[in-house]
Amino acid sequence: MKFDNVLAEIDGFGKFQIGILLLLVIPRITLSFNFLLNNFIAAIPSHHCDISSLDDGGIFRNLSEQEKLVVSIPIQQDGSLSSCRMFAEPQYHLLFNSTNTTDLHTVPCQHGWKYDNTTFKTTLATEWDLVCEKKSMNRATATIFFMGVMAGAAALGYLSDRFGRKITLLVSYIIIAVFGFASAFSYNFSMFAAMRFFTGFGLSGLSIVSYVLCIEWMDIKHRTEATVLMSLDWSFSTSLLPAVAYLVNDWRYLTATVITPVLVAMISWWWVPESARWLISNGKVNSAHFYLSKCAKFNGREEFMADLKPEVLSKIIIVEDENRKYSFVDLIRTPNMRQLALLTGILWFAVACTYYGISLNIEGFGRNIYLTQFIYGISEVPAKLFIIFFLNKIGRRLTQSGALFLTGLCIFCSMLTPRDQGTARTALGALGKMFGEAAFTTVYLYTVELYPTVMRQNGLGYCSFIARTGVAVSPLIMILEDTWSYLPGTLFTLLALSATLTTFFLPETANIRLPETIEDVEQTRRRSNRTSDEKSTL
Repeated sequence: MKFDNVLAEIDGFGKFQIGILLLLVIPRITLSFNFLLNNFIAAIPSHHCDISSLDDGGIFRNLSEQEKLVVSIPIQQDGSLSSCRMFAEPQYHLLFNSTNTTDLHTVPCQHGWKYDNTTFKTTLATEWDLVCEKKSMNRATATIFFMGVMAGAAALGYLSDRFGRKITLLVSYIIIAVFGFASAFSYNFSMFAAMRFFTGFGLSGLSIVSYVLCIEWMDIKHRTEATVLMSLDWSFSTSLLPAVAYLVNDWRYLTATVITPVLVAMISWWWVPESARWLISNGKVNSAHFYLSKCAKFNGREEFMADLKPEVLSKIIIVEDENRKYSFVDLIRTPNMRQLALLTGILWFAVACTYYGISLNIEGFGRNIYLTQFIYGISEVPAKLFIIFFLNKIGRRLTQSGALFLTGLCIFCSMLTPRDQGTARTALGALGKMFGEAAFTTVYLYTVELYPTVMRQNGLGYCSFIARTGVAVSPLIMILEDTWSYLPGTLFTLLALSATLTTFFLPETANIRLPETIEDVEQTRRRSNRTSDEKSTL
């Protein structure tokens, strides 16, 4: 008897599993809130040099506000005021003639900037003047945050396999709460960047641990549905984020607001069960029997567990050594695990980099930032509904490759669409985001099914680490637009196509039992090799 047989007997998708989903939805709301928060708190509103200090009497004081701007701020070619330059001294003659201002001496803003607070009351840019030569620091906040997510994926993924899913989940909650609220009260940019790094560290643990914990309680038949249902919380909270940001348009209050779901989650954590798979794999059969009995009771299958003793559970997952502690080194010890780590690493890097290349560039599509964010979020919902059909009908591999190819195609088409066609660019961006989310949903399920139980959290942690590297690189790729406008789109498209080809080197995992040990993965390789040899001799 295998563990999946036990789950099937006690109902692998009953009230107990639905309860787990609901308990984990609460903290996962904060994931998209924080991952996309930079779109709002790091937005740069319209601005120009502050000329209030020039109002020291004489002619200048008697001018209207519009006239003061005319004589103090040069006009750019598009007719807007310069954001970073001002005249060295007021040019009063401009009130009477429209002389070419390009020949007049200008200097960088001398006394700060004046910002348009119509859309945002305050942002990082307005708080610490992160504009003009400091403009790139706004992009850097996203990169720093995702570096924290990257580090957390490696560290908390290891801790989850070492000490358990549940305790690591609590550690993640605490880290998010402490450093998340500290971010909102930061008194300078350096402190804010450091606090966001550690917030990302904790959020990474929440992301991967909650996902694995949920999937390890699902039976084979319902893994696809459970995966898609769990990922819907991302889509709905992504759609909810612009409404929250619109109502709370001060960056400090908004940063604190997006952390609050974790406080509720810390209370609900007490009812979250430990993974029975992990407990059995680590020799803790009595604890596993306790949780399985609780699951059977909730699902109305108590009679089965009455006959299943703890000592029997120790035989349903045969481990090489119960005292052995697995680490990231085990990803490269054996041939099949090495190949798996390489291929999934490439896949995750490309999926994450292209997805966030679209998600973190909503200002580049020429429409209202709140409306665009809502369209991006709601467009993911149909992708989730369709993905259930494709995952079950054509399998993980073809679904993964197809979603990646279509994501790359949308980015390529958007790249060739003129910037003044904002509606077309928004539509292509929404389609690309939809296919990108389909690829992300699939890669989570695919990876969980590829890695064995003893290395599942380490494997997902490693993949998430690689993915966050891609996310951290994504804002930097977008900066290359200043070098050549087509360069970012070209790179994102090539990444998507490379990952599409990589997918075909991975095995199909639809409707198979989850591998429990590294030996299970290696045996799969040997069976595949024997099958190939037999075919070659025929």
